[in-house]
Amino acid sequence: MYAVGFLLLLGPLVTVHELGHYLVGRWFGVKADAFSVGFGKELLGRTDRHGTRWKLSALPLGGYVQFKGDMNPASVPDPDAPAEEGSFQTAALWKRALIVAAGPVTNIIVALAIFFSFNMAYGKPLPVEPEQVGIIAKFAEDSRAEKAGFEIGDRITKIDGQEMAGWREIQQSILLYPNREFVVTVDRSGKTIDLPVTAAAVEMEDRFGNMSTVGLIGIEVEDIEERFEPVGVGEAAVLSVTQSMKAADMMVTGIAQIIRGDRSIQEMGGPVKIAKFSGEQLSLGPSAFVFFVALISLNLAFINLLPIPMLDGGHLAFYAVEAVRRKPVGPQATEWAYRTGIAIVLMLMVVVTVNDVVSLPLFGS
Repeated sequence: MYAVGFLLLLGPLVTVHELGHYLVGRWFGVKADAFSVGFGKELLGRTDRHGTRWKLSALPLGGYVQFKGDMNPASVPDPDAPAEEGSFQTAALWKRALIVAAGPVTNIIVALAIFFSFNMAYGKPLPVEPEQVGIIAKFAEDSRAEKAGFEIGDRITKIDGQEMAGWREIQQSILLYPNREFVVTVDRSGKTIDLPVTAAAVEMEDRFGNMSTVGLIGIEVEDIEERFEPVGVGEAAVLSVTQSMKAADMMVTGIAQIIRGDRSIQEMGGPVKIAKFSGEQLSLGPSAFVFFVALISLNLAFINLLPIPMLDGGHLAFYAVEAVRRKPVGPQATEWAYRTGIAIVLMLMVVVTVNDVVSLPLFGS
């Protein structure tokens, strides 16, 4: 299941990402020397009438488009390449920026399309009895909420001033933020009370044995029945944008928490962990797997937009500097920037690979 899920997940997402680059490049008249799904040795391929070599390579951990004038698949400019028509480096700055941005944007569009389809198919979840949402039924052992002055029967209405429309919102507002202090507004017999409480950082295990750190304040609420309300095209589109923004916020929050030490660096994962998660989600059924595809598509867009040389965001950063200076960054500065980018990427790969291997059942986790 791991291998099948991985191939069904990463293969299509990498392909559409690189197709975004390729199609916008072709639109602007930039020629592509190679389009590869995977890295390393070519397993099979063909050359089309435009001179592009389409190939499937041995290492299925990504892919690339190598445009005319590129020194390598990372789109490092070749200083010795002649300034020929159709080469990437001779294209106007705004065209190069759009070609580079097209890959992550395509991944974002894929995620939006998936969320939109789910919203149209299922609608949005709403509580059958909204006035019963968030009523505290009991406290966990050593509950921080109980120590902070919460009482059985209190109804949570706001967290840090944000209205809570359902239990999912209450959960997500707390689970994602271990060690954070919240101001929780409750309704107690018609009286509004603000209660500060700090979420504990708790290691929790899911059904597949994956460990993660979550924030808990030690409450259980009354079970509330939910219904799904159909939505129109406009509302489905707005919901898909909101869902994508929340997912992106989770990614930024997760990285910030790892940097601050609120989360373990072991929660970072690479290809092996993605394969593991994709197989697990595939085992839950098509809907769970497709939803996971949307999240990973957003994740790919987010990572590629980081301002690290070699990544799309690094290229865009160079173009921003070029736009300000009105001339390209010098070859020596470019070379050192790419060397630094390679070092950063390799370091991250080592970290996530170690995390991936240690998390496998082979090592008892």
